[in-house]
Amino acid sequence: MRSRFSKSLNFDWVLLVLFFALVGIGWVNIYSATYDETSTRAFFDFSNLYTKQLFWIILGIVLIIFILSLEAKFFERFASVIYIGSLLSLVGLFIFGSTISGATSWYNIGPASLQPSEFAKFATALALAKYLSDIQTDIKTLQGQLRAFLIIVLPALIIIPQPDPGSALVYAAFFFPLYREGLAGVYLFLAFSIVSLFVLTLAVGPVIVAAAVLLITGLLFLKNKKKRPSKSLYLGVIIVSALFAFSVQYIFDNVFEQRHRDRFNIVLGKTADTKDIGYNTYQSEIAIGNGGWTGRGFLQGTQTKGGFVPEQQTDYIFSTVGEEWGFLGSSLVLILFMALILRVIILSEKQKNQFSRIYGYSVAGILFVHFAINIGMVTGLLPTIGIPLPFFSYGGSSLWGFTILLFIFLKLDSNRANEW
Repeated sequence: MRSRFSKSLNFDWVLLVLFFALVGIGWVNIYSATYDETSTRAFFDFSNLYTKQLFWIILGIVLIIFILSLEAKFFERFASVIYIGSLLSLVGLFIFGSTISGATSWYNIGPASLQPSEFAKFATALALAKYLSDIQTDIKTLQGQLRAFLIIVLPALIIIPQPDPGSALVYAAFFFPLYREGLAGVYLFLAFSIVSLFVLTLAVGPVIVAAAVLLITGLLFLKNKKKRPSKSLYLGVIIVSALFAFSVQYIFDNVFEQRHRDRFNIVLGKTADTKDIGYNTYQSEIAIGNGGWTGRGFLQGTQTKGGFVPEQQTDYIFSTVGEEWGFLGSSLVLILFMALILRVIILSEKQKNQFSRIYGYSVAGILFVHFAINIGMVTGLLPTIGIPLPFFSYGGSSLWGFTILLFIFLKLDSNRANEW
């Protein structure tokens, strides 16, 4: 029988190494993005952003030790309590919250600020895992699906009016565990179709999109002669798609805010804005392009040192990687992120407990959505919506939120060899 000490070290060390590698590289780039060579401040002066981030990292290690010291069953037993607490913390923002950068998403606690939406992600992951692992839950039934969707949608609906639509968008990541647990693929297909129709309509217009839908549906109807669904189904698809296409412009003009419309137009090439709302993305692309294959070197990035990318240490931190470490350094960072996400998925499949597996897929989904949207945003492939890069972007709430998210799973995984 293994000793208690050996059991306490029964963690996936690959995941640990990947985590600390990303946090370390992230801090180095925050240091580079915020370092002022003309400043006379000492290294440990808390007016330095890189010093503050180092402090958040150290406190994050304390959080890790605390999480790993808890019993694995604690997270399943108190999942509902943690979830309700996170919802209350989000609602409380409308009364006690502070407004930063136009969003009432923060609590000021002395000299520090905390963003509860960063912690609501792991709370929602726990609640969803708790619900889906219940023996009475069947995700294939309409009732089971509606309750699961309600768990996911509630925090997102509270976050949107802050306004923080970027953080709310992340909750789409929970389709990953739902699909893994048996949710019909038609939901993912419908979601993908709606997003594709919306973007295509904005890009080429409703007439062309409606004509394309009519053509594709007609070809499918002619092809499936033997096992052809009813004509009413094809006709329904055509009518609904056409109506949606012709309503896109109204939704775009009346539901989205002007800043969101501007960002979509920039990505779609309808507006070339390099001085106003598109300034960050434009300068980020220049910074990444400056890096070439091997980069300009640590603390040598001209865009970074010149401060051309506003708030580069937060959502646009990857542009620092691109400029100073080039294509090779950027590729290494991308490989590390993909390795981390794939490792979480692999370990999730090994879980003996359904709760742990569902939570693991939630972790992988959240990390992937953040990673994909942030990189797409920084490189100009997606609109700017304020999504931080996990473990890289400056900020204590973001770092702690992702650290808790990951290390709860690490604790659950370390316990998989033991009986629940």
